[in-house]
Amino acid sequence: MSRISADQATYVLGSPEHRLDLGRRQRLGMVEAIWGEHKSAEQIARILEELHGLGELALVTRVSPEKAEAVAALLGPERGEAWILRHHSQARCLSAGLLPSPESRLGRVAVLSGGTSDLPVAAEAQLALACHGIATELVLDVGVAGLHRLLERLEDLRHADVLIACAGMEGALPTVLAGLLPQPVIGVPVAVGYGVSAGGVAALHGMLASCAPGLTVVNIDNGYGAAMAALRILGCGPGRSAAWTQGS
Repeated sequence: MSRISADQATYVLGSPEHRLDLGRRQRLGMVEAIWGEHKSAEQIARILEELHGLGELALVTRVSPEKAEAVAALLGPERGEAWILRHHSQARCLSAGLLPSPESRLGRVAVLSGGTSDLPVAAEAQLALACHGIATELVLDVGVAGLHRLLERLEDLRHADVLIACAGMEGALPTVLAGLLPQPVIGVPVAVGYGVSAGGVAALHGMLASCAPGLTVVNIDNGYGAAMAALRILGCGPGRSAAWTQGS
């Protein structure tokens, strides 16, 4: 898809309901994402129409299958196919546009989950990175309850530039990773667990109170936020900063 020019990279009023940040790619190297959970199918469809008209890749987070079907119906099958409209069920996201091919020069991110229940959040992080051409590896079910599963993967993980660790329950996985490996580790607390897990609050508090120095923590279930933190870290590498703002 074509990219907007620097002259177009301004805040554009598309309707009284939304105002797109079309300069985000030039400023930060990030595709603008749309929070979909509290938007109607009609609102999402209008935003997608505007982004498509400007040649921009679209990513809508937290979209249920039912809402995705409603958006597709509003756009119609011809536009849906032409725009490469796709619902990513595991990630609970909707994308419109061709995702870029991963480029090794931009770095590599390993996205880990403590358990299979953390997969939706991990998949959101992986998809958000894919929208920016970042190579990723998904490493599932390596939580600390069976520490040998993680230890078996340590040598492979050493080759990643950044690690994103999604975990519910007590949220110990990021601390363990940050204590064993030197790369930047981004912890994502996940709203999984019984009782005092409190919808991810226990995991959040555990990660914030981590004794592993330098661990970064994002909000509960915020796979997208973790992906953007990783993107910022990768953009600080030699020769990479220009690649973000110029497009990969």
